[in-house]
Amino acid sequence: MTEQGYAAPDVCKIVGITYRQLDYWARTELVTPSVRDASGSGTQRLYSFQDLVTLRVIKSLLDTGVSLQRVRTAVEHLHDMDRPVAGVTLMSDGRGVYEAHSPEAVVDLLRSGQGVFAIAIDRVWSDVEDALPKTTRTKGRRAAAGGQ
Repeated sequence: MTEQGYAAPDVCKIVGITYRQLDYWARTELVTPSVRDASGSGTQRLYSFQDLVTLRVIKSLLDTGVSLQRVRTAVEHLHDMDRPVAGVTLMSDGRGVYEAHSPEAVVDLLRSGQGVFAIAIDRVWSDVEDALPKTTRTKGRRAAAGGQ
């Protein structure tokens, strides 16, 4: 069984980005479509559910003022993780992006005195699931990707 793919127009709606952003991020390899990449004129990129979650995290980071360069570093970190990303919380002080893997890490960020925001990937995951058309939702997607 092959994984269902989401075409660019649906991805843009679900994630809340423009086609231009999606195309740029694919061409610069920030997020390449996992199901099928474009292979010439007339072919369509197809994104996986995991790609949708990654794209939503990227949008959230950019919306809070994190630079695209730092977002790229955070996305690379998520891809290189040995464990499922569903339980990860990313935090940022507007300059850097950090994985809050313990309460101490959160306290250290807050101690710096700057405003800090957090992105709980579990929450992003649920939001993306809720944004999918009912016909494309499938139970067990979280478990299949190593989430709770």
